[in-house]
Amino acid sequence: MSTMGDGTRAVRAGLPEPQQYEPTLPGPVFAAHFHLSGEPTGPYTYGRDTNPTWTHLERAIGELEAPGENVETTVFASGMAAISAVLLSQVRTGDVVVLPDDGYQALPLVRAQLEAYGVEVRTAPTGGDAQLALLEGARLLWIETPSNPGLDVCDVRRLVEAAHAGGTLVAVDNTLATPLGQRPLELGADFSVASDTKGMTGHGDILLGHVTCRDSGLAAGVRRWRKVVGAIPGPMEAWLAHRSLATLELRIERQCANALLLAEALAERPEVSGLRYPGLPTDPSYPNAVRQMRRFGSVVSFVLADRGTAERFLSALRLAEDATSFGGVRSTAERRARWGGDAVPEGFIRFSVGAENAADLVADVARALDEAVARD
Repeated sequence: MSTMGDGTRAVRAGLPEPQQYEPTLPGPVFAAHFHLSGEPTGPYTYGRDTNPTWTHLERAIGELEAPGENVETTVFASGMAAISAVLLSQVRTGDVVVLPDDGYQALPLVRAQLEAYGVEVRTAPTGGDAQLALLEGARLLWIETPSNPGLDVCDVRRLVEAAHAGGTLVAVDNTLATPLGQRPLELGADFSVASDTKGMTGHGDILLGHVTCRDSGLAAGVRRWRKVVGAIPGPMEAWLAHRSLATLELRIERQCANALLLAEALAERPEVSGLRYPGLPTDPSYPNAVRQMRRFGSVVSFVLADRGTAERFLSALRLAEDATSFGGVRSTAERRARWGGDAVPEGFIRFSVGAENAADLVADVARALDEAVARD
């Protein structure tokens, strides 16, 4: 399938060989145990270790992450479970980990846990490849690009080359881009990690995450961690995720196109500042993004004058719900500072662009901005 288009690959990824009178995508397998006489040498022994529904999904994600290559994917109950599995399975007391200081809001919690285990944590911004200065002696470099919510993009190839020269492993959080926007393993990373709660499944109704590796030894460590902590997805969630992958290209194409049109419209609004979208040629991240990304994601961020203006804008929207998370087919937006964990202004808006008709969405945002400003 390596020469097929993204849409064909997404539709057919992970399907088993056809069996007469069987469904093309078998239903979820609900099982805590399996028939297991004699020595436990088969693929399915106990429900915390393996499940046929996970197997199909893991193969599907692997085909999207690295088409035509031999990779191993492990699925988890959430994106944070996947992130934690990489970090906590690969580092030990005394090791050094380099994290972004502008990444996902839960990363400070991970940092605190690592430090409690005696791991040294260094942090630097995503932009400007600032993490390069902190790599000496590090066991693992964690990259998040584009960063959430600031949408900075670092040069993954450059960071990987420098990290590997010093024996440092590299993990890339690819949640915002998805494998249809960016393939970290092709850029040299050791781990491609994502919260599949977001764009991969795209309907805002599943919590899921995954880790994909080329190296079987690294993959074994991640898989062992899942077994030890039991951070396993339910079979229904795994099946729904696999079903959702079939529309991945359709969703991502529409959402990315909409995001660019919305960003272009916002660039014309005088009340909007700090506009960020990696696909805008005027964006600071564009030079890096255009070299390593195939699509630029569905998230646009910008700043309104203050908290009140931002909240009036969000209340006036009719085609975007005020909700957290991103990547869904229905647009969502939020005043990100309400959580208190991101270094953003009070009027900072993270807008996750959905699959609505672009003209309707742009018009709705323009009207909501008019209403928010008129009431200043």
